[in-house]
Amino acid sequence: MKQLPVVKAFRAKSLSWRGLIRALSKEGRLLVVNQRKPEAVILSIAEYTRLVEALQTEHLGVPRPLAELRRRWDEKLASLNEEGASDRLRSVMRTPGQLGGRVKAGLTC
Repeated sequence: MKQLPVVKAFRAKSLSWRGLIRALSKEGRLLVVNQRKPEAVILSIAEYTRLVEALQTEHLGVPRPLAELRRRWDEKLASLNEEGASDRLRSVMRTPGQLGGRVKAGLTC
């Protein structure tokens, strides 16, 4: 937080909206302090977008669990795009399952 430009809370309150936007356009972010204690960080849209994109890049080593989950499901569902997949799926759905007294779950299906 030491690298952030600082604005005191009473100054931020006294600035018009235009004044805050002007300050953000110069720096991209502001640290609002009250009695020398950090209270808030205000980000411009450009700075927020930059931070989000940085977090989402693979090369930073930040895990993207939802992207990974989606990739795995897309991989599994890709077979539905193969020729004849709709006919095979309808056939499976029309035929009652034969469990033979065993429970089928997970990869055993």
